[in-house]
Amino acid sequence: AVVAQRSIKSVEEIVELDKAASVSADIHLMIMQQAKPGMYERELAAKIQEAALASGGNLSYPAILTVRGEILHNHYHGNILKDGQMVLNDSGVETALGYAGDLTRTFPVSKKFSAEQKDIYNIVLDAYTNAKDALAPGVRYLDIHLTSCKTLARGLKDIGLMQGNVEDAVEAGAHAMFFQCGTGHMMGLDVHDMEDLGEQYVGYTDELKKNTAQFGLKSLRLGKALETGYVLTVEPGVYIIPELIDRWKAENKFAEFINYEKLEHFRNFTGIRVEDDFLITENGSRMLGKHLAQSVEEIEAIRGLAY
Repeated sequence: AVVAQRSIKSVEEIVELDKAASVSADIHLMIMQQAKPGMYERELAAKIQEAALASGGNLSYPAILTVRGEILHNHYHGNILKDGQMVLNDSGVETALGYAGDLTRTFPVSKKFSAEQKDIYNIVLDAYTNAKDALAPGVRYLDIHLTSCKTLARGLKDIGLMQGNVEDAVEAGAHAMFFQCGTGHMMGLDVHDMEDLGEQYVGYTDELKKNTAQFGLKSLRLGKALETGYVLTVEPGVYIIPELIDRWKAENKFAEFINYEKLEHFRNFTGIRVEDDFLITENGSRMLGKHLAQSVEEIEAIRGLAY
């Protein structure tokens, strides 16, 4: 009953969630404008915390501000930013009334992305775009997640990191070498809304049980059909984890789908994620908050002015 009540957001709640997303976007833009080589991650994390408090609210969760984007939920802030690296900033503001924002942007420490960074960034952005365009009442989020996985696998195949049939690769779970988590989750008063009430009740139904067997799918917090009034995130990513490469390569796991020889050249790539918050509407969806730079061109324009 509580899940049913809190899943559909009221007009007043949507106002707060829009505010949370907009203030979060302002803070993300500030970080993109101020990050420079030689800074510690903690200097930027402190700026995020200060701005969140100054807005009249607080952080909706501890900021993930890292040049090691392949480490999910990484709250260590002791690294120094260096040219050639990327900063993954996953942070959001909670309004004074307690509603959460949750955005992620990945940007180069340098003025521009490298060619490899740009290629994979655009693959992630394609997955994000396909996922957000599919949002609508009645659509299962599980299917949106699988669409994201296939988009990522197709793009990774195009640059030689994956091979073979894309549909078969995703069905087997081979894409989880690069995308180990879910495409999104419910949002509201909690950043992972109502998670403490039980994921099976919040993200799934009696008819649709969570797949707890397959690596990747078992981390998908939301799978059920969407309804008008839901608020959720869309956040695909690519994470290249050296330890996972070594483990799967030693087992010759999914060798028909993963080009391990080419992947060795990317083992220190780290990770990229793009994330925004969406309201499900009668005819589709609406992104919450103001626009925040997303494309390679937009991000590089901001980074060019940071120097």
